[in-house]
Amino acid sequence: MAIDKDLLEILACPATKAPVVLDGGFLVSTDPATRRRYRIEDDIPNMLVEESEVLPEDEWLTIMKRHGVDTSK
Repeated sequence: MAIDKDLLEILACPATKAPVVLDGGFLVSTDPATRRRYRIEDDIPNMLVEESEVLPEDEWLTIMKRHGVDTSK
């Protein structure tokens, strides 16, 4: 997946405006209340809330830990 670093810095979860992290072929919201994951298709982020998925809390926590996101807030 080739998401430009500058683009990644300005992308946000459309549901909550929380920052996102790049995790494989997905962008994952850092918002603990929604835990949304958005697909990347042909190097284009699909940021439609209705096409995203909500991750189980344990999976979301694992992804946040992998990316160094503080989840203690």
